[in-house]
Amino acid sequence: MSKILFSHSYYYKLDPKQWKNKTPFPPLGTLYAAALLRKNNYEVDLFDTNLLDSSAAISTILKQQKPCYLVIYDDGFNYLTKMCLTNMRAACFEMIQLGKKNNCIVIVSSSDATDHYAEYLEKGADFIIQGEGEITLLDLINSLENKTPLETVLGIVYKKDNEIKVNSKRSVMVQLDDLPLPAWDLVTIDSYKEIWKQSNQEFTLNLATTRGCPYKCNWCAKPIYGNRYNSHSPEYIANQIEFLSKKYNVQRFWMCDDIFGLKPNWIQDFNIQLQKRGLKIRYYIQSRVDLLLKEDTIDALANSGLEEVWVGAESASQKILDAMDKGIKVEEIYQATRMLKEKKIRVAFFLQFGYLDENQEDIQKTIAMVKELLPDNIGISVSYPLPGTKFYEKVKDDLKLKSNWDDSDDLEMMFNGTYKTKYYRKLQRFVHKEYRKSEGFYNLKHFFKNPNQLNISKVKSIAKLGFYIISTFIDSIILKRLQRER
Repeated sequence: MSKILFSHSYYYKLDPKQWKNKTPFPPLGTLYAAALLRKNNYEVDLFDTNLLDSSAAISTILKQQKPCYLVIYDDGFNYLTKMCLTNMRAACFEMIQLGKKNNCIVIVSSSDATDHYAEYLEKGADFIIQGEGEITLLDLINSLENKTPLETVLGIVYKKDNEIKVNSKRSVMVQLDDLPLPAWDLVTIDSYKEIWKQSNQEFTLNLATTRGCPYKCNWCAKPIYGNRYNSHSPEYIANQIEFLSKKYNVQRFWMCDDIFGLKPNWIQDFNIQLQKRGLKIRYYIQSRVDLLLKEDTIDALANSGLEEVWVGAESASQKILDAMDKGIKVEEIYQATRMLKEKKIRVAFFLQFGYLDENQEDIQKTIAMVKELLPDNIGISVSYPLPGTKFYEKVKDDLKLKSNWDDSDDLEMMFNGTYKTKYYRKLQRFVHKEYRKSEGFYNLKHFFKNPNQLNISKVKSIAKLGFYIISTFIDSIILKRLQRER
């Protein structure tokens, strides 16, 4: 059968903030699709763009391999891909053009292409896959190979007689275990390990135990896996962990689900499966504070090897949380954080500034929460309107000059918020400094109580106190001036 060259359009080097972290993950979604096509007797290969800095390198591969199909299949489990960053869009457009130049049928599956399919077709793509892509891709290539009518292939967009045809959507997969394990052999794992060494962190691989999210935060786009929740079995995930542990000597994992362990008793059963196989792993996840407070969830997570959980705290203002349709209470953020810390599980906050009608009182509440709870890490962004969300519909009339960020550290306000972009960019840096300053004071206070517990990290935190005290004072003055520039 015809050869298929898989690729994707996320380049860590084109996203300076993420490249600086030196913690890249293989394109998991792409590997799932490649595995399914290979299982169905298609010859597949992968051109992995993650560690490259230019799309031009694919030209050599296309000339050498002469594939019939170039499938640019983004990793939908990587939240960075659904941000529709223009640096990645431009790279994808170039890859499309190189694919056509080398006589390939070009198929694109991504969040950005789902939302902006006309632009991708205009650049030369032959087919756009909308939503969850594995079964659609298989049906599409089967149809092309067997010359059956394209109208019967659900979930694709294409041109016919110079008109754009949008076929009916495909139902989402429910039995995720029907998919073969991702085609990990197509990735050069050692190349990722070399980059991770520069981060001074233990090498970590990414796994997805679920697809979708049933919650309705009105700023969160779900173009690939949708507003639903389906899960692999604990056995499937434990089998994959056992394989990766033996094959690549990996014991640490990033569970990249939108929400980990929502299905009742999944975490408890997962822990049992790990114990049966004698697997001792460490992992970190994303979750919701309200879910973490249910029954023995935190105990089961701790017993199965959880090191850290990232929660969407977003704001310490109940007014803002309610406006976002977040569905949590501020008190739950406080309670879950304290419970996690009691179990020696690291807790990290996603924070979001700039939402509609946010004022200084709301901002100060969030800063105060960070200083009081002292999470182990924080990630700060400003509200970012993405197509398909209620939030986007509220502000879309403001999106005239620019509607997407160039990279994930862009932080530009796309709509008319309370303050301008300069304010929020300075605020992001200021909150990080306030956090580090509070951390330094905390460590200094506990040094006098328990000097024997001091480690290098805590010493550095205390040593930098002088810098953060001065820097936050200066930044606070600048922020007050920027507040007036509306």
